[in-house]
Amino acid sequence: MNSDPLKIAEHLFGSRLFLGTGKFGSNQLMHDAVVASGSELVTVALRRVRLQEQEDEVVSHLQIPGVNLLPNTSGVRTAKEAVLAAQLAREALQTNLLKLEIHPDPRYLLPDPIETLAATEILVKEGFVVLPYINADPVLCKRLEDVGAAAVMPLGAPIGTNQGLQTRAMLEIIIEQSGVPVVVDAGIGAPSQAAEAMEMGADAVLVNTAIAVAGDPVVMAEAFRMATQCGRMAYQARLGNVSKAAEASSPLTAFLAQE
Repeated sequence: MNSDPLKIAEHLFGSRLFLGTGKFGSNQLMHDAVVASGSELVTVALRRVRLQEQEDEVVSHLQIPGVNLLPNTSGVRTAKEAVLAAQLAREALQTNLLKLEIHPDPRYLLPDPIETLAATEILVKEGFVVLPYINADPVLCKRLEDVGAAAVMPLGAPIGTNQGLQTRAMLEIIIEQSGVPVVVDAGIGAPSQAAEAMEMGADAVLVNTAIAVAGDPVVMAEAFRMATQCGRMAYQARLGNVSKAAEASSPLTAFLAQE
């Protein structure tokens, strides 16, 4: 564990890069990318896992020392469906960690804020560590925090678009106000965008598509690992102020000061 761990509920993570595991060309490629990323928390869509089988192919490739599974409820459309999916996941995967995703709209996959809030309240009472995937809505984030969400996961842009931090202004407010970790999720399409989110003060980022569809996913995973670390370092070092007027980095001489 490094000297700057991320704490979510009772769980500590040395890496602030979380990975999604969809869209990879093969399970072995997914495994190799996870290792290269240094991630300690990877999401697994329940609909991709055969919960009835003792040795699921996807899960078996993610049995990597130090890597924890974060089941997600992608594909459910209501709070009721999400609660049922979460209960099945806990029984099958033996974890109370849960990424809550409820998006009834198949075109843009935008999360349903009302159903997400309702499901979070129920699941927290059932002992889950809930990380809800949501719109970059500062008011909703505070409501989720109030009902017990362990972290919030606002989107940078719609899932899988690689559009970057389109919601930057709202993310800044969420980060400023949040009392729980903020994990920027969805839309991050390049390592520089992961670094940007971390420089803003996000506690972690979650990346999937940008790595899985890259020409070389393993090398891209390593690039995201370094970018996330660099962004965190820059945030801790505190960026310089931004100003409109130029400021000389060296004192002007009398000669240069003359017109």
